[in-house]
Amino acid sequence: MNGKIRDNLKERRNIYLAGPLFSEAERTFNTKLKGLLEQYVDVYLPQEDGGLLVEMISNGIPLELANQEVFHSDMRALQDCDAFVIILDGRVVDEGAVFELGCAYTLGKPCYGLKTDPRQLLQCGDNPMIRVALLEIFSDVAQLISWTKTLANECLSTHIASSA
Repeated sequence: MNGKIRDNLKERRNIYLAGPLFSEAERTFNTKLKGLLEQYVDVYLPQEDGGLLVEMISNGIPLELANQEVFHSDMRALQDCDAFVIILDGRVVDEGAVFELGCAYTLGKPCYGLKTDPRQLLQCGDNPMIRVALLEIFSDVAQLISWTKTLANECLSTHIASSA
């Protein structure tokens, strides 16, 4: 099936969800958030869909091969996503997530943030290289879910219109 036909048949948007994934608490939050969002859209969560470097290494995959797999899997998902969401919680934003934000922005993906944590490194707000790349920053999960519902409804309306 060619890409144009596949795009017309696509009924759900796809979001890339980036954030820290090194502690059990971070991974649990990310998984819970993915579950909430997947009621409306498909979600690519690197820790689940792209693999964790430490798990790959502990399973015997050589470091360089594991690095390549994580990188290329996440880059493919960034290219394929309809929108990008970064979790901004913490005094500083996770460096891998910031790299992914830069890639998504450069690819022309609409980028959004979720910041439920008031901590920040700069007194004047978030780093402008992060803030300016984002169309909107949601201050709680409920706002993000509301936006996700809107995104899903827009996709459904487009699909219905193109089918008529």
